[in-house]
Amino acid sequence: MQDFEGKVAVITGGASGIGLGMATRFAAEGMRLVLADIEEAVLEEAAAGLRENGAEVLTVQTDCGDAASMDNLAEESLAHYGSVHVVCNNAGVGARGTMWKLGVNDWEFVLRVNLWGVIHGVRVFAPHLVEQDEGHIVNTGSMAGLVSVSGTGPYNVSKHGVVTLSETLYGELQDAGSNVGVSVLCPGIIRTNLRNSERNRPEHLRDLDAEAVKERTQSTPGFSDTVRLQALSPEWAAECVFEGIKANRFYILTHDDHEGQIPRRHDAIQNDGNPAVVRSTVFAGGPIER
Repeated sequence: MQDFEGKVAVITGGASGIGLGMATRFAAEGMRLVLADIEEAVLEEAAAGLRENGAEVLTVQTDCGDAASMDNLAEESLAHYGSVHVVCNNAGVGARGTMWKLGVNDWEFVLRVNLWGVIHGVRVFAPHLVEQDEGHIVNTGSMAGLVSVSGTGPYNVSKHGVVTLSETLYGELQDAGSNVGVSVLCPGIIRTNLRNSERNRPEHLRDLDAEAVKERTQSTPGFSDTVRLQALSPEWAAECVFEGIKANRFYILTHDDHEGQIPRRHDAIQNDGNPAVVRSTVFAGGPIER
């Protein structure tokens, strides 16, 4: 996809972080925007800032894990603009904790947003893109979708799901002879609100166990310092996405795999090895170079 002027981009999780970074980058190319987010006040604030800089923005408060809410997002987007060209299924949450200490609510909270949010995004927008035979879908995965990180089980499962969903979608579009592109964004550590995900946990999925909440929200030793010193900006991630769409690149990485975690995993699979223990701080390397 090379022509962005006047085209329409839909971005879930668009009120902050990588989502807002993508919105800002797309607006700079003259794209019209649909921002979707569960946090209405933050959503409207983000949209106001974009409009001040000349962007055309439609806001739709959306719960990405809810099928009806995502149906509504597609309906409002198409009713307002008539067509959609770029869909960024970006909304995400996290929950930390040892696998055997996590409850059902933790799994449901993470999977309904991170995985089902992408499933719904593909379900409601892909038919339109395929019919017009133009556009690009960007699904936000993670480096934790390419290797497995200790202490973030539900997040790993959700992001591995996003990667294989995206790979499958790519193959099916190729089989259909479609011109619709697909990318999976696999960022390392970016300065976002992901570690404050509890603020958006639905009431029916909250955990009243004080110890469980403490384990979910406590920091990994050294993690805060690593994030502060080495995390990359949402703007950098957004630039990677924009360049990835232009180049029709499937795997979009933001960080250099400076410790070789991806080939190490593949080597273990090919040579009957055991998985290496990976900690989240390995994803705080420098920006990827191309």
